[in-house]
Amino acid sequence: MNPSVAVVILNWNGSAFLKQFLPGILLSEYDNLQIIVGDNASTDDSVEFLQANFPTVKIIKNELNYGFAGGYNKVLEQVEADYFVLLNSDVEVTPNWIKPIIDLMESDALIAAAQPKIKWQLNKNQFEYAGAAGGYLDIYAYPFCRGRLFNVYEDDKGQYDEQKEIFWASGAAFFIKSKYWKETGGLDADLFAHMEEIDLCWRLKNLGYKIMYCPKAEVYHVGGGTLQTENPFKTYLNFRNNLIIMQKNLPAKDALFRIFIRMWIDFIAWWHFLLSGKPKFTMAVSKGHWHFIKSIFKTNKKRTAIQKPYTKHEGVYHKSIVWAFFIKKIKYFTQLN
Repeated sequence: MNPSVAVVILNWNGSAFLKQFLPGILLSEYDNLQIIVGDNASTDDSVEFLQANFPTVKIIKNELNYGFAGGYNKVLEQVEADYFVLLNSDVEVTPNWIKPIIDLMESDALIAAAQPKIKWQLNKNQFEYAGAAGGYLDIYAYPFCRGRLFNVYEDDKGQYDEQKEIFWASGAAFFIKSKYWKETGGLDADLFAHMEEIDLCWRLKNLGYKIMYCPKAEVYHVGGGTLQTENPFKTYLNFRNNLIIMQKNLPAKDALFRIFIRMWIDFIAWWHFLLSGKPKFTMAVSKGHWHFIKSIFKTNKKRTAIQKPYTKHEGVYHKSIVWAFFIKKIKYFTQLN
């Protein structure tokens, strides 16, 4: 029998997405599977809809909205399976999206987490923002993806059809061996949402595990289902959390230098928002930096005993992606060197 897999959908007021995508998830071709919806204290009709229409789907209810990170931690404490799959409610799956990844992860004990190929649900030929063909970090820990650099999205022409070790797997469709989830303590609930999967992957990599991209499995993500892209709170979380995970996971000798440079790069974004007439986004960057500084001592206590040299990790681009994209005008991952 195949290893047991629990697909866990964290839901917050996502009734429309459950109606649209849950039927397809229930048709997944895998013989040792449970489908679970973890509800983060929704105020819409999500729970009632599930109870009335999908009685075989297990519902685990959180009493509060703990965000993406805390919500999953609470729900997965109550789930038993060999593999956890954290699946966004706004993801459309294909029938055979599970087994290729499980087969890949079973082939190597050091593979802790993986993701499928992620394309845009509204244009299925195009890679999607949150994961695309695998996540990378640049020399200053700025995240980007194969198939998506900033606002340039590539069409899928088979250019990323090779199985590959990456730095981080997308939280939109995140596969992890449950024993490694438990070993690392899951997601950092203080991050609330955004970057928490990068933090988890980074901690796994520091422990010597691998993160993989599996092109044989494919899903389609709507994106921005809970927090829209043009949302100052999302901007705040991204800027704050990126600095926090750098402090948590970089070797001590690297952390001060890379964070210092990164904050100056963020300052360029601050000016861009200001000159573009987006004062709320300017304030979001400032607030993100201030809250990072306020949390330095708390974050320092989360540093583990093991931090591998950053540039030794697979999935690190050893230059600045900001410089490559905006100054050198490189628009595609395949052009990076």
